Amino acid sequence: MSVKTVQATLNGQTYNLTLNSSTGAYEATITAPSTSSYPLSGHFYPVSIKAEDTAGNVTTKDATDSTLGSSLRLTVKEKVAPVITITAPTASALITNNKPAVTWTITDDDSGVDPDSIKLIIDSTVVTSGITKTASGKGFTCSYTPPSALADGSHTIKADASDYDGNAAVQKSVTFKIDTVPPTLNVTAPANNLITNQAACTVNGNTNDVTSSPVTVTVKLNSGTAADVTVNGDGTFSKALTLAEGANTITVVAKDGAGKTTTVTRTVTLDTAAPVISEVSLVPNPVDAGKTFVLSVKVTD
Repeated sequence: MSVKTVQATLNGQTYNLTLNSSTGAYEATITAPSTSSYPLSGHFYPVSIKAEDTAGNVTTKDATDSTLGSSLRLTVKEKVAPVITITAPTASALITNNKPAVTWTITDDDSGVDPDSIKLIIDSTVVTSGITKTASGKGFTCSYTPPSALADGSHTIKADASDYDGNAAVQKSVTFKIDTVPPTLNVTAPANNLITNQAACTVNGNTNDVTSSPVTVTVKLNSGTAADVTVNGDGTFSKALTLAEGANTITVVAKDGAGKTTTVTRTVTLDTAAPVISEVSLVPNPVDAGKTFVLSVKVTD
């Protein structure tokens, strides 16, 4: 008897093999499945072989065969890397929290993201533990909060990951600033508790913030609206006000790019009413030469 047909079945598709007279083997050129074998049981595609002779005798072998089974397990690897997206902090963000939560996603449509490959680099520190990894499809939604406070200033976070077939995602990074210190604010004029007879009053001062300049300044007189004031390149500012008769409250607020504020309050009293002399007496009057007398004046203000 002789071999009639040899067939192979892979991923639900049957292929006919032909005899290679040079090698004596039955062969077929088969296109591998388009998706990774990693998600499958055992991480392989099982292949089965069926040989039939002209008498109708049939022999089959598959991936469970104790002798040939290991040769009938096709490993297919994908070539598309996962995609990383950092959702927080955002690029160039100014953050007042020195332990900011870092959140990011890693997506993959085939072999799936290998959770052991997920890592962060915060500045120069590599982080692999303490990361919360929540499965989402074949990827993960991740979060991490630094256990120790980050210093004020600029920081860079980088995220890495690979899939189960060893494809490394393009590293993603984001740079942001932490600012926990409010801006400096020095009001040089007017002096606090100043009493003046001039309604015109000029507020002068200077401000700065090392981490998140420029600083904005507002000035409010009494219960009026806070007015924006131009801050010069050297941090100085000036605002002309018109005082109301009596006690005036001037509120100056400096705000940095991270939203931290510093407030200085000045109280200035405007008194434009001159004192009133209501009564004068000289006692005695007339007075003897060389003797003393009492001058009495009543003044109100």
